[in-house]
Amino acid sequence: MAEDLQIHQGSKEEQYISLIPQIQAILEGESDAIANMANVCAALKEQFHFFWVGFYLVKADELVLGPFQGPVACTRIRMGRGVCGTSWKEERVIIVPDVEKFPGHIACSSLSKSEIVLPVFKENKIMGVLDVDSDQYDQFDGVDEKYLQHIIDLL
Repeated sequence: MAEDLQIHQGSKEEQYISLIPQIQAILEGESDAIANMANVCAALKEQFHFFWVGFYLVKADELVLGPFQGPVACTRIRMGRGVCGTSWKEERVIIVPDVEKFPGHIACSSLSKSEIVLPVFKENKIMGVLDVDSDQYDQFDGVDEKYLQHIIDLL
């Protein structure tokens, strides 16, 4: 298991390309999903300095806060509510350039400006979402979607 990340500078894509094999090494041989999600959050936060990165896990009729890195967060989110709840309900990736313009956005922190949320599936059933927030507007794009999806697939 790799214990120290080698932080790579360069384009966003180059950073993801450098980070993915390191995440693979961290996950290798570890079967505990919570531990793996926690390390993925830490690796993403350390490499990209995202404002907030974490998982919300489906528990009955809500998303419940799981492993994360960043400031204190909302603990429970109902289906269809906010960006995370909408991603869960619609089972799709949502990229929001300006969270204040997203209908029903849940402001866990007023410092969050843009967001990407990706559904996490296990055996074709949604088990949660990966939520990444930035304190900059228009931070996320197709590059993030592509590589974050790849990282989710490693889990």
